[in-house]
Amino acid sequence: MLTALNPFDAASVLQAFGPFVLAGIALLVFIESGVLFPFLPGDSLLVTAAILSGPLGIAPWQVALVASVAALAGDQVGFWLGRRFGRRLFRDDARLLTTARLAEAEAFFARWGGLSLVVGRFVPIVRTYVPLVAGAADMPYRRFLLWNAVGAVGWSCAMTLVGVLLGGIPFIAHNIDVLVIVIVAVSVLPVVIAAVRRRRAGREDGQPVEGHR
Repeated sequence: MLTALNPFDAASVLQAFGPFVLAGIALLVFIESGVLFPFLPGDSLLVTAAILSGPLGIAPWQVALVASVAALAGDQVGFWLGRRFGRRLFRDDARLLTTARLAEAEAFFARWGGLSLVVGRFVPIVRTYVPLVAGAADMPYRRFLLWNAVGAVGWSCAMTLVGVLLGGIPFIAHNIDVLVIVIVAVSVLPVVIAAVRRRRAGREDGQPVEGHR
């Protein structure tokens, strides 16, 4: 099973998990949400799971339920990591936990506050770091839990519903690979735009930007 697993191809991921597909969905959503590994097919995973729910032997409501619980639990881990370690987890020269990504998440959190736990859920990479930033900022836990629950359930249900709706279109149902590419492109677009703006701002201020020092 593991030899067939390609973490960047949602369809192959789901097929590789076989009868344990729901457990696999829970595991990947949990890791993306709370273990500070943002490069997993979160959005496309749920959409594809809903589209392929029949062949996979699962129901869309099961996908939404499992993803909601996993996202909620993963964010708890991120929150407590942030409260315990804060910025000490990040370094300028790190491969994953870079201070640049942390700064983006902090700016996102500063702009949206508690709502960032809902809005950020729909932005890859950002959704991984926002719970950690909330913990590092000493956000009251009850407030965090409320917004976290809204974001986790809202995102899981929305992505599953998109898959259900798209699965009724024959062309899409028979061209999952194309759909996944579109979903990934749309999902990462806000991240790309933010990176471009940061580079432009760095050039205008005469400061070196990441990767050009």
